[in-house]
Amino acid sequence: MTALIRAELQKLFTTRLWWVLLLVMLLLIALFLGFAIAFAGVTQNGAAGLPARDTPQWAQLAWGSGSSGTILVTILGVVMMTAEYRYQTITGTFLTTPRRFPVVAAKLLAGVIAGLLFGVAVLLLEAVTVIPAVILSGGTFSPSASHLPQTTVGLLAAFALYALFGIGLGALVRNQVAAIVGAVVWTYVIEQILTAIPVLQPVGRWLPAGAAQALMRMDLDTGLGRPDLLPAWGGALVLAGYALLFAAVASATTVRRDIT
Repeated sequence: MTALIRAELQKLFTTRLWWVLLLVMLLLIALFLGFAIAFAGVTQNGAAGLPARDTPQWAQLAWGSGSSGTILVTILGVVMMTAEYRYQTITGTFLTTPRRFPVVAAKLLAGVIAGLLFGVAVLLLEAVTVIPAVILSGGTFSPSASHLPQTTVGLLAAFALYALFGIGLGALVRNQVAAIVGAVVWTYVIEQILTAIPVLQPVGRWLPAGAAQALMRMDLDTGLGRPDLLPAWGGALVLAGYALLFAAVASATTVRRDIT
């Protein structure tokens, strides 16, 4: 199994895809952080907006904004699976390892590792951005007051989960373009609507994005009221359930289907 995981990671990191997606992800998150810094403490039409930069609430909000990069990890997971079918390398893969389940398991574990590495890169970017922003604004950076340990764990869990989601989606759809479009629509349209609009949050809190917010304790009021989230332990259980679901989908669709 170790050799298979190493082979999957080598397939990934010997291409340009991973660093292109990593660069785009970091630029996207840097843009979100820039908006968070620029509009911190600004009221809109007399309504409360983002917390001020010298508050623990702003640090937590800015730290949690890294979850916006999960779409790139999802695309990475999709390509890890669909590229095998698009370029017909899956035939050689299964000829080398005729038992398909270990191959699928290796892809899933390699996806988790890649997702966690992307998450670490996001945390490093946030550390060199959020900490100076708080201190230069006259605040005291306190990880405990800002719930940053829990937010960090939730962020890493989200990156690992969405990598599995991408692999499962790629195994189910197989068509690379269709799977990527589906991932973007799900992440930026469906989940955003169901988790942002208060009346829909009782449904949205059971989705991966809502569960990740619960685990990260992202229950801050940014003008739309406090979101209706699960408790942190509930978010953790829901994320674990989705991880098992996506792994099962990837396994079932790959092991049973004809590869041609």
